[in-house]
Amino acid sequence: MITLSIIKADTGGFVGHSSVHPEMTAAARAALDGAIGDHLLLDARVASCGDDISLIMTHEHGSDAEPVHTFAWDVFQRTTAIAKRLGLYGAGQDLLSDAFSGNLRGMGPGYAELEFTERPSEPVICFLADKTEPGAWNLPLYKMFADPFNTAGLVIDAKMHAGFRFEVYDLYEEKRIWFDCPADLYEMLMYIGAPSRYVVHSVRSKTLDEQAAATSTQRLSLIAGKYVGKDDPVMIVRAQSGLPAVGEVLEPFAFPYAVAGCMRGSHHAPIMPVGVEQATPSRFDGPPRVVALGFQIRDGKFVGPRDLFADPAFDRARSQAAAAMDYLRRHGPFEPHRLPLEDLEYTTMHTLEQRLTDRWESLDTPKLPVPR
Repeated sequence: MITLSIIKADTGGFVGHSSVHPEMTAAARAALDGAIGDHLLLDARVASCGDDISLIMTHEHGSDAEPVHTFAWDVFQRTTAIAKRLGLYGAGQDLLSDAFSGNLRGMGPGYAELEFTERPSEPVICFLADKTEPGAWNLPLYKMFADPFNTAGLVIDAKMHAGFRFEVYDLYEEKRIWFDCPADLYEMLMYIGAPSRYVVHSVRSKTLDEQAAATSTQRLSLIAGKYVGKDDPVMIVRAQSGLPAVGEVLEPFAFPYAVAGCMRGSHHAPIMPVGVEQATPSRFDGPPRVVALGFQIRDGKFVGPRDLFADPAFDRARSQAAAAMDYLRRHGPFEPHRLPLEDLEYTTMHTLEQRLTDRWESLDTPKLPVPR
């Protein structure tokens, strides 16, 4: 069995929240090379989207493996030290605790991990997003694995016709539920249509009995109890041979659908599919970005990546995202551009509400003359 892990963290932005400094990327790459030489990892790549560093790794230790998580934590400590030396913004902001005990759960960095038996040809797409939250993957995963208008294989491929099972997390109650699609499709949509709370964590093929997709589901605000930056999720999707084709996996991103995030993590904005060179959000900390790195995996080693969104076929989506951003920005501090109040609980909004508590009065209170 091979394990593919993407572990990411924001350990300092260059400039502001827009990108990763090259010195931090170089340090992460050197650490990965060392881990391959020490036989901890089979292979590895370092990538970034916005201000997040992603460690993309193959190994044979399984999910939640202490040596792999410890290695990633040490890398992020190194990149944090560089960020502090250079005075970069938010140095180490995703490292929420000094008491690391061998597993990244609840520690701040996000991760998606997928275990599988390698096929003769193993195409995998690693998605990295910036300035948004884990629920951003709900809509594209539904379209990839449950929508025949997106994925023709659901109709014409005998290996896909039985459908897929979705594992959905309730991030507030810390519970999970499985939906068997297409039978449970309508019930599932009731939940995953609320992506701030319900998040697709994994997808399995019913015919192949194999996992097809995995996402990161960490919500930083729920861990820290306050706003410390958006979660900037990652996702792994296997493709072809009884799973959606590469083109079917990418097709949902031809529509720049709205996600939560953008400036101060407090707004709705369109997600923009971009090539790696354009994954540096700047306008109002956005629009939120997503990159798609395509690999073939052979004997646990990466062949690639291919920068799949660096394709003029996605120019229309980028143009529509820019137009949608214009439309939403003109709302200023009003909904639907700004998130609803219940989704601003972990931002500075709570502090403002406390400050004004004593100024609210019952409608039955006699009115006093308005001060001049």
